[in-house]
Amino acid sequence: MQATRQQSAAPGALTAFARFVVCGGGVGIAAGFGVAALASWMPWALANALVTVVSTLLATELHARFTFGAGGRATWRQHGQSAGSAAAAYGVTCVAMFVLQRLVEAPGAVLEQAVYLSASALAGVARFAVLRLVVFARNRAEAATTGRPVHAAEGRALTPAGAPAFCRAA
Repeated sequence: MQATRQQSAAPGALTAFARFVVCGGGVGIAAGFGVAALASWMPWALANALVTVVSTLLATELHARFTFGAGGRATWRQHGQSAGSAAAAYGVTCVAMFVLQRLVEAPGAVLEQAVYLSASALAGVARFAVLRLVVFARNRAEAATTGRPVHAAEGRALTPAGAPAFCRAA
């Protein structure tokens, strides 16, 4: 990839959302299999933590390069903000399940899945908005303000791409 490659045009909201669902969903499905595979060799919590870090890093890279048309690799700042939004999404699902456990003495598997998936969908829509409007918006706004395209290498942090992430929500 050349440093002089121009930033690709930002996709529209519907296109970006479809890409978000495909990228995040694909990473999420792969992560589910990854946790199951690793959990046969190590404690589940450790397997989940490892897969969470890797899947959040991978999803952020995919969102930077493909979903939001940021024009290249995600920056250290974008990885950190993405991890923060993933942590918030994780918190939403945890709160939803906690409330369910308090409201229903013995919820069945179908009700638990319905609540979890509903909370995940709500958190996913909110996370999409945060990623689109905050995390990956800076370079597009900068290009519009200056009237010139932003190149992939401009404004990059000198640290390697990839910030530690501790929760999964692709």
